[in-house]
Amino acid sequence: MPSTRKIKFGEAVKRLEEIVKLLEQDGIELEESSRLFEEGTELAKLCSERLQEAEEKIERLIKDGSGTVTTGPAESTDE
Repeated sequence: MPSTRKIKFGEAVKRLEEIVKLLEQDGIELEESSRLFEEGTELAKLCSERLQEAEEKIERLIKDGSGTVTTGPAESTDE
């Protein structure tokens, strides 16, 4: 199994979708389903980590009273 650390986010999601379809098939061997489950778990963890990193990088510009521009965390849009 190739290293999941080098795979791009979009490719990881696409591969996860493929794994789900394969695991839903009838007649898959136990060893193969175990291998696919392990790969899927690694990809899901990678995607979660990359999403967390992206969230942390998202910042908005804030201009304070003196006109200085700084960065801060993006405000939540959850209502």
